[in-house]
Amino acid sequence: MLMNRVETALVNSPPRRALQRFYETPTLLRLGGVLAPDAHVLEVGCGAGYGTELILRRFAAARVDAIDLDPAMVTRARRRLGGYGERVRLAVGDMTDLRAALGAADAGYDAVFDFAIIHHVPDWRAALTEIARVLRPGGRFYFDEVTAAALATRGYRWLFDHPTHDRFSGPDFVAELERQGLRVGPRWLTRIRGHYLLGVADRPLPSPGQP
Repeated sequence: MLMNRVETALVNSPPRRALQRFYETPTLLRLGGVLAPDAHVLEVGCGAGYGTELILRRFAAARVDAIDLDPAMVTRARRRLGGYGERVRLAVGDMTDLRAALGAADAGYDAVFDFAIIHHVPDWRAALTEIARVLRPGGRFYFDEVTAAALATRGYRWLFDHPTHDRFSGPDFVAELERQGLRVGPRWLTRIRGHYLLGVADRPLPSPGQP
């Protein structure tokens, strides 16, 4: 579901961008490291493109495909990222159907990034299914999320709009990733009484003798 005006203003504010740059990005780098050379990356929920730029600069992605449900956000991202040329491809689309949004094939990406958008998806499990589908063996999923504990607070309830059913805790999210065949292990953490979740998962490489 789309963000309301208050949340749209917040995610584009200097404090939010500072948090993303100086805390979330270093934490995800510590948990998952930089990307391999020539990495082709997907970002779900790109907003105005600030996270996309961090993926290119800090994580050393070669190319990024990025989608957002809000056409206005994609327009802003195109303005911000125009200087990257063919290294960036932007599209309006729903992350629960990446074939329709981007023509995304199975195992088509070396990494997927989620900067706090999956908690907006009513069927968040379907979003994780799509992420697992498009990740190559050995690929990584970097996630930064807002949990049910935060969404239940008065500030979130009064100021923002979010799905009201089937919200996830940090352990719920990690357990669903593992169920989808993505390996998380100890590479996740929560902050502020479990309100925020950061971590990295990977699609394991086939065992010797497997196709």
